[in-house]
Amino acid sequence: MKKNKICQSCGMPLKHDSQQGGTNADGSRSDVYCSYCYAEGKFTDECNDVREFQEHCRQIMMKGGHNRIMAWLFTRGMKRLERWKEGEKA
Repeated sequence: MKKNKICQSCGMPLKHDSQQGGTNADGSRSDVYCSYCYAEGKFTDECNDVREFQEHCRQIMMKGGHNRIMAWLFTRGMKRLERWKEGEKA
């Protein structure tokens, strides 16, 4: 299995995740999703589609000090990630 370099939900580089990835249901480390997006085999947000998740992430980023344009730039490519590819559901 190919090890991902970025979270396949939010796009954050996994090397920047202090937990080195989320956790699967069996407690093992996920090499697909970061710890902010995935814990104990479940997504940590309740977003139903990529647009909702993008807005969720933009709000978090702006609270963290990013301006609206930077937050938009960081979230615009999310629709190409595994979790959000056309036809797949969260």
